[in-house]
Amino acid sequence: MKTVAYYISDYGYGHATRSTAIIRELLKGNDQIEIIICHSFAIEFLRQSFIHEERVTFREVSTDVGYVLQENSLEPDDDLLNDKVASYVSGFFIKLRQEMCFMKAANISFVISDISPLGIASAAALNVPSLGISNFTWFTAYEGLVEKRLLAFLKNQYKQMTYQLSLACSGEPDWGIKENRSVGFYAREVKTPEVQRIRKQIDPSGKSHIIYFGLGMKVDIDTLAELPLWHSPNCKFIVSSNVQVRHPNVYKIPEGEIETQHYVAAADLVMTKAGWGTISEAVCAGVPLLIMNRTSVKEDRHTIHYLIRHHLCELLDWEELESLILTPSLINRCKEQYINQYKNEAVHITEEINKKINSK
Repeated sequence: MKTVAYYISDYGYGHATRSTAIIRELLKGNDQIEIIICHSFAIEFLRQSFIHEERVTFREVSTDVGYVLQENSLEPDDDLLNDKVASYVSGFFIKLRQEMCFMKAANISFVISDISPLGIASAAALNVPSLGISNFTWFTAYEGLVEKRLLAFLKNQYKQMTYQLSLACSGEPDWGIKENRSVGFYAREVKTPEVQRIRKQIDPSGKSHIIYFGLGMKVDIDTLAELPLWHSPNCKFIVSSNVQVRHPNVYKIPEGEIETQHYVAAADLVMTKAGWGTISEAVCAGVPLLIMNRTSVKEDRHTIHYLIRHHLCELLDWEELESLILTPSLINRCKEQYINQYKNEAVHITEEINKKINSK
């Protein structure tokens, strides 16, 4: 039995949900591995996702900083972000020694990271192979947002990864020492009966457009409840459990719900920021996208450019959202321009990862 350490970024739920998809397929395809998930922010979600899986255990550890947003905005707070990244970097080598001790004690033979530099650097220090899987790294995400000395530090950690799997929408350089490979979209498995149940529950008459509205679990905007959007005719909205909006047309995903991919798949249109996890779930389910534009974030620019180029979304500026009412013509335009030629690549990706795990 080989033990794999899987490091998951602490920024939001998107990295946790997409990592869940990979871990589930890894376990299906390889009965000779056990996985230790290293993470903190969404640790309870992950525990519930693998509640019946004996080969998955958990280690609660802070893995990275992520973004720090301005109050009531999707835009980064540059000053606060710099402070937090600087603190992360200054304490990095203490955390590195802790991770090395953990890896030695647990006899870790392979490390996967999405996409914390901590696991990659710790693996390199012990000569353990590592694989980075993401559409971005915090090095490229922070370009133009944090000081150059901090960027240089992050760059030195990422360049130690053994293998790199760049996901769709990536604009990354080749980090992998031994191999760099591009792959597509993937998401957790969707069960059709559950999608049908959700649609029936939200829209019993079957006459409304169902809209999934997702800003992410780390975005908290006080003015959302005031948006005229919720009054859009013949529309029912699905929002996360943390969204503070009460309206007859708004359905909150139940708190504690784990398999949220079914709510994305149940929608006729997904409105979201350019977060890869939700976008990939929509693309894999064949649901058109209306993306809220955020040009200050490099990761978002790469994602949006890819989606536009491949006819997978319409764009919406944040200022437009403040007065937006969805009309049948806008919804139909999103559907008509949407070209989906993508399938869920979770199985293919995990076959490649298992080959690398087994090769050691």
